[in-house]
Amino acid sequence: QVQLVESGGGLVQAGGSLRLSCAASGRTFSNYAMGWFRQAPGKERDLVAVISWVDDTTFYGNSVKGRFTISRDNAKNTVDLQMNSLEPEDTAVYYCAAGPAFGPITYIKGYVYWGQGTQVTVSS
Repeated sequence: QVQLVESGGGLVQAGGSLRLSCAASGRTFSNYAMGWFRQAPGKERDLVAVISWVDDTTFYGNSVKGRFTISRDNAKNTVDLQMNSLEPEDTAVYYCAAGPAFGPITYIKGYVYWGQGTQVTVSS
């Protein structure tokens, strides 16, 4: 059974920081791209950041560029999302995902494994 478990969500004031972590278990995630997505109430699930397996190439959604940083540790099967300068518009449930590819996957249908999500709330 493959599991992705997110942690690190919570309530933070605007301008603050949070670090999300995703731990993968059940198989090795070599050859898998990893990504973070988010979904606010009444909105579609959107790409936040993705990272490849082969060379750590990253890709970010326009709204988080320069504020968020994705990183991964293949030896530990973890992927983190450092979120700085948080804004109320960043409030959402954040999901970790994994998809089979060497490079980064920028489309949601490319991901086959998903975590349950962690809530991030940014107050103004």
